[in-house]
Amino acid sequence: MIRVLDFLAAFFGLLFLWPLLVAVTVIGFFDTGSPIFIQTRVGKNKKPFKLIKFRTMSVETKSVASHLASNASITKLGSILRKTKIDELPQLINVVKGEMSLVGPRPNLFNQEELIAEREAKKVYDVLPGITGLAQVQNIDMSTPKLLAETDRKMIDTLTVKNYFKFIIMTATGSGSGDAVK
Repeated sequence: MIRVLDFLAAFFGLLFLWPLLVAVTVIGFFDTGSPIFIQTRVGKNKKPFKLIKFRTMSVETKSVASHLASNASITKLGSILRKTKIDELPQLINVVKGEMSLVGPRPNLFNQEELIAEREAKKVYDVLPGITGLAQVQNIDMSTPKLLAETDRKMIDTLTVKNYFKFIIMTATGSGSGDAVK
């Protein structure tokens, strides 16, 4: 049921939001010269996949978890995209492809070894990663691996269609900052 909701919401989201996606891409060319950011992340069953986002940091920024990046790396456009969460919209492509869900644990990098160990112990990688989830709306980021893995597991164990929509609405209306740059 969730996969059908994911696919339909992502498909129609892309269909209706394509003008915004094109506009942000064009403006992004003037901001960084490279508006699309693609990064290998840990997916379901620890399978790697290419996460797609709008670039919010300068091209030279080192590939680290968001909480380890410097605020100075964020561009002016990037700041707006992050505040409005528009930077996450290209991940709808990942959802359509079946690599992500709208709701699930945020996908981490392969170099986040402590988080990987915590998530493996809690079997978090048994589900698709998501664009948003319980940890994001509760402002729990990847700087606290044990708490994040526990929160991810709690979300997985209690995820209902009602909670699925609740997390999406909370995210869309500005609740939580998830993996905000410190």
